[in-house]
Amino acid sequence: MDSAAQRAGAVLTVDLGAVVENYRFLRKRAGGAVCAAVVKADAYGLGVDRIAPALARAGCRDFFVATLDEGMALRNVLGLGPRIAVLHGAPPRAEPDCLAAHLVPVLNGAEQLAAWRRLARDRGRSLPAILQVDTGMARFGFSQADLAHLLTAPDPFEGVALGLVMSHLACADTLDHPANAEQRVAFRSVRARLPGIPASLAASSGIFLGPEFHADLVRPGAALYGVNPQPGRPNPMRPVVRLQAHILQLRDVATGVGIGYGHAAVAHRPMRLAVVAAGYADGYLRSASGRGMAFAGPYPLSVLGRVSMDSLILDVTDVPPEHVPLGGCVDLIGPGHGLDAVAEAAGTIGYEVLTSLGARYHRIYREA
Repeated sequence: MDSAAQRAGAVLTVDLGAVVENYRFLRKRAGGAVCAAVVKADAYGLGVDRIAPALARAGCRDFFVATLDEGMALRNVLGLGPRIAVLHGAPPRAEPDCLAAHLVPVLNGAEQLAAWRRLARDRGRSLPAILQVDTGMARFGFSQADLAHLLTAPDPFEGVALGLVMSHLACADTLDHPANAEQRVAFRSVRARLPGIPASLAASSGIFLGPEFHADLVRPGAALYGVNPQPGRPNPMRPVVRLQAHILQLRDVATGVGIGYGHAAVAHRPMRLAVVAAGYADGYLRSASGRGMAFAGPYPLSVLGRVSMDSLILDVTDVPPEHVPLGGCVDLIGPGHGLDAVAEAAGTIGYEVLTSLGARYHRIYREA
């Protein structure tokens, strides 16, 4: 490690090459559909200023973010070439900012559509947009009843150049969930009402439901960053992140000694403990207290007691001392203990683990 990494409490390594390989794998899996990339929430916490250019160099020309500010920041990173879509659409009265940054709003309801049409009328030209229709998630988008009513108007999209109609699957990570087929049928009906407009239904997990879900464009997000898109099955994605924390202190304790806040753990035998520099302020979730694991080479290390703000305590009693030296590192996310295993121990999903990764980690990017 370089000196900056050695000074840091913990080091997060992001493998840009793995992100690119995951993108290429998903693009191939999507067959003839265009493969976009969802880079919202700072590329799921991994740094959109590094992730998005690597994907653009790999041929990605369509990017999705959540908010207008994310889109404006990404436009500054990528320049004017790629299409950048804003999933939340433009907030009220911020439509001119969206247009000025050459962003494409996702229109999720009648109010957003009306505001975008007004701006088009004021500017005297058609403006690009994406239409979202809810096919069974009760979250974003026009309801199918709202869409049917909208389409009774003589020119419902006057001034709007629709480049895509999209929906989102609620249960795609459960392969045999009946909602998947129901939403596919509902989306087919939506497409029939909007002939000639490219369509998008599948995100990360939806890509693995089969070609009938791929439509014209797929929108992977978490799978790009190594999250398993098929929970309960082998993960086809390459791991992207490794998180290593430095050992700050080693100590021996006797049987019966309380460990950490609230003495939530008690030594059941003479034990050797390692205190490492990561805690819930760094995104190592407190829900992993007493449940999480780390690794020192091949040796598993249990998290003892409660995760603190800046540290956690590991059981290294049975580990050869040369594998856990003072100042050495343990893997919190890494070989043999990937992102999804960390998430399971914390009672959550890989998405939350990624987007919680803290700002105090020293970050190393391995180039594609």
